[in-house]
Amino acid sequence: MRLSQMLFVTLREDPAEAEIPSHKLLLRAGYIRRIGSGLYAYLPLMWRVLKKVSQIVREEMDATGAQECLLPQLQPADLWRESGRWDTYTQAEGIMFSMTDRQQRELGLGPTHEEVITTIAKDMIRSYRQLPVHLYQIQTKFRDEIRPRFGLMRGREFIMKDGYSFHTNEESLKKTYQDMAQAYSNMLRRSGLQFRAVDADSGAIGGSGSQEFMVLAEAGEDEVLYTEDGQYAANVEKAVSMPADAEPSPFATFEKRETPGTETIDKLCKFLKCSPTQVVKNVLYQAVYDNGITVLVLVSIRGDQDVNQVKLLNELTKLAGNYQAKTVLFLTVPDAEAQRKWAAKSLPLGYMAPDVADDYIAGSKEVNSKFLRLVDRTAVDLTNFVTGSNESGYHVVGANWNKEFPLPATVVSVRTAKKGDRAVHNPEQTLQSARGIEVGHIFQLGTKYSQAMGATYTSEQGEEMPFMMGCYGVGVSRLAQSAVEQSYDKDGIIWPVAIAPYHAIISIPNISDAQQVEVAEKLYAELNQSGIETLLDERDERAGVKFKDADLIGIPYRIVPGRSLKAGKVEVVERATHKSHEILIEEVNSTLKQWIEAAIN
Repeated sequence: MRLSQMLFVTLREDPAEAEIPSHKLLLRAGYIRRIGSGLYAYLPLMWRVLKKVSQIVREEMDATGAQECLLPQLQPADLWRESGRWDTYTQAEGIMFSMTDRQQRELGLGPTHEEVITTIAKDMIRSYRQLPVHLYQIQTKFRDEIRPRFGLMRGREFIMKDGYSFHTNEESLKKTYQDMAQAYSNMLRRSGLQFRAVDADSGAIGGSGSQEFMVLAEAGEDEVLYTEDGQYAANVEKAVSMPADAEPSPFATFEKRETPGTETIDKLCKFLKCSPTQVVKNVLYQAVYDNGITVLVLVSIRGDQDVNQVKLLNELTKLAGNYQAKTVLFLTVPDAEAQRKWAAKSLPLGYMAPDVADDYIAGSKEVNSKFLRLVDRTAVDLTNFVTGSNESGYHVVGANWNKEFPLPATVVSVRTAKKGDRAVHNPEQTLQSARGIEVGHIFQLGTKYSQAMGATYTSEQGEEMPFMMGCYGVGVSRLAQSAVEQSYDKDGIIWPVAIAPYHAIISIPNISDAQQVEVAEKLYAELNQSGIETLLDERDERAGVKFKDADLIGIPYRIVPGRSLKAGKVEVVERATHKSHEILIEEVNSTLKQWIEAAIN
């Protein structure tokens, strides 16, 4: 492609709306343009990148025997109601664009396609002889993000590969799950990315086992905890660890003490000269279930630990049946306005004890009249501990479970693992931390959707059985931007060779020099003919402008037919290292082929 004929406009200054380096660079280098909040146009250079990423994804998926299809983006609400996710996606998480057509039928724009694919399997797969089946698509998806950020990282419209597999048993599902774990590793490796596969929470998708594939980058929104022995890695939402041992309590007897201005653990421990490991803090949450019932949740946890809200949400979802509900729509720490709706009297916030009385709640049809009391495992074995007294300005010391305070009946593990904790698999290993960008996620769904939607097959014994299912997603547009976030410098983007829009760019320093133009044109034709995708910058611009643009857009190799032409050579500059080589004109093709093959393989 000749640059003079391409839709190509670069910017010298960072756009005001861009927050992270990759977003700034993709806008500056003319890869994308913002059309609206969270909405971007993929311009010619970006589209070439996306096609290359998609091709790598297709090749790896096809190699496992998966079959490509294309599913509708508009989905009937009735399918989502069958699975029980309509309210979750339109109200609780609020991420689905929903609408009503002229016949007053409710529809959603697909953020994911479990319901659609399960319906297809229900209609078309009758017998165990047809299984296993694995279908995938590469398609635009939609999410109504509250705050779209970071360009293609968290947009409201994005390109994704999602795949779904159907099986007769768990063994078959696990085999495909392992095949996908390998395929996803291959995709990221072939794309030239540094990544880590980590254990993850299944979230609104549901199911049992799940694994995320994280591209390592400082701007990553997710924290990854891992051990240096390579035996453990998990998203912080899922990570487990062994907390530090609790220190012995200095309080031998139970008593109430005045502790003014100690509504935080830090202030309390300084006042009482004790360790936060000797404190039981009591954290209040408000859960709203899908039947409209509000439940006030009191979590007792060791003072040096934090509640992981994802883990807590999972525990509360397990208890939904106790309130004649299916799932949790909202989980929040209730602010003053929320408390006014259900509090019978002012709560002693910062000074609550594990036994804070239920009469603080003004029960109603919408609000459960009793606290749901949970205790984290870190607090269960504490003795002579410090905790609130249910009176502002006072705490108690030397308290014990089942003596001064009843131990809550429901024991949970909802603490947040953190850097420096001991690893569960080997206490000699400590958790390390890194930032990551989630670009892939695989799930073992089990029978979550097939049971809910009545999707069955006839087994070898003639029984009607629900499908075992798996789900596998890769963010194609997200992966492309994450490559930039992982690899750039002060001059611009450094694309991995495998997904760069072009392999090489020929920058003519002086288009008035007939020899420079002649050599450039000859190389341009020869390289493209041999399969080396090459841009020709023959614009009437200064050499410095062309070189800056070549660095900004990140093409792996820049060819300059300049002063070295007198010796029958051209300059070839490697974008990643800025290393310069003078190469004989007749050897440029073979040299670049060797470099490209080595970089891709």
